[in-house]
This record gives sequence, structure tokens and C-alpha cells, in this order.
Amino acid sequence: MRPAPAQVGDPVGAIDSPALVVELDAFERNLAAMSAFARSHGVRLRPHAKTHKCAAIALQQIARGAVGVCVQKVGEALALTAGGVRDVFVSNEVIAPAKLARLAALPSDVNLAVAVDSVAGIERLAAAIHAGRRQIEVFVEIDAGQGRCGVPPAEAGALARQVVAHTGLRFAGLQAYHGGAQHLRSTAERETAIRHAVAMAVAARAAVTSLGIDCPLVTGAGSGSFLLEATSGVYGEIQPGSYVFMDADYARNEAMPGAPRFEHALFVRSQVIGRHAAHAVVDAGHKSHAVDSGLPTVWGRDLAFTNGGDEHGLLHPRGREPLPAPGETVWLVPGHCDPTVNLHEHLVGVRGGLDEGIVEAVWTIDARGRLD
Repeated sequence: MRPAPAQVGDPVGAIDSPALVVELDAFERNLAAMSAFARSHGVRLRPHAKTHKCAAIALQQIARGAVGVCVQKVGEALALTAGGVRDVFVSNEVIAPAKLARLAALPSDVNLAVAVDSVAGIERLAAAIHAGRRQIEVFVEIDAGQGRCGVPPAEAGALARQVVAHTGLRFAGLQAYHGGAQHLRSTAERETAIRHAVAMAVAARAAVTSLGIDCPLVTGAGSGSFLLEATSGVYGEIQPGSYVFMDADYARNEAMPGAPRFEHALFVRSQVIGRHAAHAVVDAGHKSHAVDSGLPTVWGRDLAFTNGGDEHGLLHPRGREPLPAPGETVWLVPGHCDPTVNLHEHLVGVRGGLDEGIVEAVWTIDARGRLD
């Protein structure tokens, strides 16, 4: 593991670069705003930890009222529970027997849930849980509009019946997440997409209850749409993740009236290593930030960031601002926070701003690289 890029007590200027930095004041305001929203709307908050992959952050979310966290991978669940998290929902299908055995071997004090969308998945999960002598909660996933995982609503009842046939499995409700809606730019587009998701959830719940099976919960939603699910009267739990950091891509969304506003709290600290006639060069290339949702933006300066390759980024003036000199710090806002975090081993928490702040925390990214 790479040594941490800073130590607690260091001034912000001493952080090695490139490094992933959390501006703690903005980060904590984001945590507080989402927790307050969930409380005021009477929904459970289960943040998605695939955003930060960090047990220390998950525990802060839980301390502020979250019921637990979501993850997408078994490896993420194992890493976060090893760090003290005791309520985890793997909101994804797990089919491989070896992975299911690892889940079943988690300590008995971990409240564990998994999503399913096939009879094969249910049967393999039941076999693993029986061998591990424990009980697990199961959510039947429906296709709420993403066109990825999940069954049509009419098939949800049959899968729920399959779940309740196994003593080690407890049917906990429906997973109804529409990931494709999160980055639709206009509020009207998102409203249309989530109306469809809500209708799918209502139909699926009816398919379950028509068989005499109780459907305790509908869960889903993300940082781009959570207001709509929370006010639908159908969803009882929301799963936003990126709100803790907010990336450049989410900032392109039209703000939704009535939803809390979240601040950029995640930055890549980069340093200028060269200045030339028409551009400057920083030490943060593709190895320090994901590019699937676009290149980073430059924070607080009238500069454009362009592709410089794996190890470099290029800065170009937009207006009259001069190019930064060698040695200057330039802060970048990643295009997509989740995969950017996965490229780093530590998060450096800074209190007091990016100009004169002090390092207050250095967190390990526990589930980094856990693709299993």
C-alpha cells in the first residue's frame, strides 16, 4: 500500500499529490442535509457505500441516522463489515457459490441482505445460508426502467413465493432502483422516469401481496432522484450515495425544487509541474481520476482541464487568468466520484478550507479494488 499522502496535523499545502481530499466542512453539511431530509419525509436512509468504500464514512452516516449501507459487491460487504459496519445490503445479484459462502460466513451480528432476480439465485443463496446456519434478508429486484437487472413486475410474486419457501431466507421487499434516471439533466426528465419506476414498484407489490405475502419495504433511489421516491408514498427507503461528495457530473443536473443542495466535497489535489506558452501541466492524469463521466473541472479558477494522458493533465486559460506557475496547487473536481475513489488508497480529510486548512483525518478506502 502506498504511504498515506499526509498525516493528521499537516497543513493542506503539505499533502502529497495527486491525492484525494475531502473538504470536511462541506462533507459534513452534505451528511447532515440528507439525514434531515430522510427524517422529515419519514423514509429510511441506506446510503450507497460504493461511492466512498470507506468504513469510517459509513459509520458516520449510520451515526447520523442511516439504518445501514448498500454495497454492490461481496468484497465491499466484507471490507466494510471488517471495519465495524453491522448492517449491509448487497443491492446486486450474487450467483457464484464461492461468493455466497463468503457472505454466509459473516459474523452473526451482521444484519445482511441480498438482491435476487432469478430462481437460480434464490436456490444458490438458500444453499449457502443453510450451510452457514444463519438467516438473511432477501429483496426481489424489479426492472424499474434501467433495462439491466431485475424482473418484470408481474414476476415479482413468484420469486417472493420462492424466497419464503426457504426457512433461512426472509422476504424483505422489493429493490426498485432506476440508475438511468440519476443523470437525466432536467427535472422533467427525471420526474417522468421515476413515475415509471413508481408504477413498476406498485405493480410488483400487488403481484406479491396477491399471493398472500406481505411486502414490507420498497427500496431504491439515488442522488439524482431521491426526492421523487421519498415523496411517492411507495418507497420506504432511499439509497443515495454520491451526495456525500457530489461530482462534476451531478453538478450538471438541473436542481430539483424541494431537494437539499449538496456541495462539492471531494477534490483531487494536483500540483503544477510545468508551464508553457499556451498551457500548464499538472501531475494528475487518468490514474488519479475516472473519465467515464467526463474530465475533471478546475475548482475556483478560470481554467479548462484537458486530457494529458495517464500521468498528466493540461490546463488552458479561459479568460484573462494567467496560467499557474510550477509548484502551485490546482484543485480538481472529479467527473465521477465512485470510480475515482476506487483509484486511491486514502481519503485525506481537511478542516478549514482548501487554501489554509489542516489535515484532520486520513481514512483508508477499505473496499478499494474489491471487484469481487
